Amino acid sequence: MQRLSSFARSLSGGGKTNGTANSDSIPQNQTIFQGFEWHLPGPEKPEQPSHWTLLKQLLPHLSALGVSHIWLPPGCKSTNVHDNGYGIYDLWDLGEFEAKGSRRTKWGVRKELDDLCKEANCLGIAVLWDAVLNHKAAADGKETSNGIKVDPRDRNRHISPQKELETWTSFDFPARENQYSNMKYNWKHFSGVDYDSRTKDHGIFRFVEKGEHGNTEWAQDVSHELGNYDYLMFADLDHSHPEVRKDIFDWGTWITSALGLGGMRLDAIKHYSLSFLIDLISHLDLQNKDLFFVGEYWVADSKILQNVLRAFNGRISLFDVQLVYNLSDYSQGRNTDLRRLLEGSLSELDPQHAVTFVANHDTQESQSLAAPVDEWFVPLAYSLILLRQNCGIPCVFWGDVFGINGPRPRLPACGGKLARLIAARKLYAYGAQIDYFDSVDCIGWTRMGHPSKANGAGLAVIMTNSWDRRTKRMSVGPGHAGQSWRDILGWEDRSVLIDGKGYGVFPVGHRSVGVWTDERATGFDKLKEFVFPRVV
Repeated sequence: MQRLSSFARSLSGGGKTNGTANSDSIPQNQTIFQGFEWHLPGPEKPEQPSHWTLLKQLLPHLSALGVSHIWLPPGCKSTNVHDNGYGIYDLWDLGEFEAKGSRRTKWGVRKELDDLCKEANCLGIAVLWDAVLNHKAAADGKETSNGIKVDPRDRNRHISPQKELETWTSFDFPARENQYSNMKYNWKHFSGVDYDSRTKDHGIFRFVEKGEHGNTEWAQDVSHELGNYDYLMFADLDHSHPEVRKDIFDWGTWITSALGLGGMRLDAIKHYSLSFLIDLISHLDLQNKDLFFVGEYWVADSKILQNVLRAFNGRISLFDVQLVYNLSDYSQGRNTDLRRLLEGSLSELDPQHAVTFVANHDTQESQSLAAPVDEWFVPLAYSLILLRQNCGIPCVFWGDVFGINGPRPRLPACGGKLARLIAARKLYAYGAQIDYFDSVDCIGWTRMGHPSKANGAGLAVIMTNSWDRRTKRMSVGPGHAGQSWRDILGWEDRSVLIDGKGYGVFPVGHRSVGVWTDERATGFDKLKEFVFPRVV
């Protein structure tokens, strides 16, 4: 960690100035860091530090790089200690009670989580909790219930008569002994399930005859894929049930206060009632109106995402799904005209409410939503989401910083130099932008810089998917005339002299990206030498 610590100190200190700072400062760019990948190993050795502890150690360095939010993996008790947290069992157990084979979750124990969140708050990094509110798994017992089997390709069509079932839907949480919440769940708190234990029949069963408080149909304000996409997995919660609503509302208030959260990443929101989620966010706003919410509504059609945003009156942000597919397609040669790289993306339609990313735990190779971006294109993709104006809030993926484990392992992206791009966003990606989207296979843009950030240092970005070297003449503004600019990634060893009118001719190697700034800019002398260590 020594190289990382040295770099953190260098960004916290001063640098050589290129002008007079302006008192009219602008906010620092926001950057989210996703603090996990799908194939991170679980607890293998008692002496091995937990993931919560590792993240705490990384926080000062992430802060120095400009990370404003850290997205934690779902840390509620789940099916077992090796589950990533999406097979959720108990919202109220954060690694505190002996349940499902262990006290800890895959990521650690409650005390370690508390310490992590306290450190993040001290450093001004907002903690985003991965809220899994769609379902429950690993029930404590079976019970008799009533349901109808439905067509998995059209959940509105019944394929069996109503019948008695035996389902794993009894949740008593005995280890917790009513601490924090005395709520117990039974089949009347769920919309459906995927297994009838009595007949050993796998399928999708919608519960019926729930009584006066229950909903006898799927939620209607969900995605209309497969007829109605309310049911996703495990025991599907019925968010119209007043006891379910109260328990989740109470949990939201509790966890936000207990951990000092800065917001939530909301998992799988196209699968449960949007009106419920609107009410939940309104409830949490009574406690803190500054909480940041980003929803995972996995639909590529950005116009549908716009409709979802309108339902929330812009109170939440959404992940830019179409942009990820664009990046994957361009990296694999299915699209080649770089001028259309942002076409159809949420960033193009509503950048104020878009969260952009190159990869996450769901889009890794071998995952159900896999949309892998080939390694050669990853530096281009991150340059796009990190360094452009009005391109949403970027989210940097753990696996691209530290590498990916599992059946398709990958080394850290960008030759280990992704940290340079993250820091460049903090230091230099400010001011007016000029686009040079004038060539099919080579595009670029410049940022003029702002006096309050790195004393006005700007940026020039050029990228190509051609197998030939390219150059592009671009303006960085007359205020930078006479400066000598260099590539922060170090992939070009020459300098570019900015002429008297503020123009420079910037080169880029084949299928590559160049990110240029004044070689005397604040932090540049340290930035150009820095790479992240491999920590796992």
